[in-house]
Amino acid sequence: MTTTISNSTLKATINNKGAELQSLQNINSEREYIWEGNPDYWGKHAPILFPIVGTLKNNSYTYNGKKYELPRHGFARDKDFKLIFVTSDKVVFSLQFDANTKLIYPFDFELQLTYELINCELQITYKVINHSITVMPYSIGGHPAFALNQSFETYHLRFESDERLMSYTLENNLLSENVKEIQLQDHLLPLTYSLFEQDALIFKKLHSKQIQIIENKIPILNFKFNDFPNLGIWTPPQAPFICLEPWAGYSDVVTSTGIITEKEGIQLLESNSEKEYHFSIEIL
Repeated sequence: MTTTISNSTLKATINNKGAELQSLQNINSEREYIWEGNPDYWGKHAPILFPIVGTLKNNSYTYNGKKYELPRHGFARDKDFKLIFVTSDKVVFSLQFDANTKLIYPFDFELQLTYELINCELQITYKVINHSITVMPYSIGGHPAFALNQSFETYHLRFESDERLMSYTLENNLLSENVKEIQLQDHLLPLTYSLFEQDALIFKKLHSKQIQIIENKIPILNFKFNDFPNLGIWTPPQAPFICLEPWAGYSDVVTSTGIITEKEGIQLLESNSEKEYHFSIEIL
């Protein structure tokens, strides 16, 4: 089941499974900005990453001395969300803990996803709610894939700050201590497939909180992620899309102890508390 919202400029379609954004179109030009999900390259569009981002060491963690297993990027992207609010230009989905999630993640959580169209912008809000009587450790992130209609190497990413980019390399899907420096050229990162020969670019911290996608020297969208301290950028070989992934958390480091409350980059939410994370896609 899908839900579509629209305004005078944009139309967005969201799948109840995973509350995943499947389409974002400019109504006037009919241009599609979200990757179509062709499984020959990658069968997703923009999955939510919760309650972990990336990979756990040995795909497991311990909490209060008990071992649990979680798949890469968690389970929320594969769950059916409940539609709890909808208007013509705004929709809210909710996922709550159940007996099955408690077997692999022993917390009384609720995750709400809000999509709202305002003028030329799709604003996305993740609200994490802890109904548990204990502190709840978690990570959360987005994984939107943006369709690239032209040749991949005609695109650039324009960073808000002209900064030194330090990307952490992966070792068996875990973060190593090796760092690769990527040089911007007047705020610009030219896209080449060679950038991703060792998988995603992973930045633990960035000064930039906005990135533009530039197509043939013309900006086509502005990606804003003020509430997220980390960012991943990824595409598989020869794929016609680029993922800009705002994260609060990341994969285990190679030296991880496996204790979830000690995990590097983990978020900790007090009992009966909530926290919101916002990012947006502005069509230019």
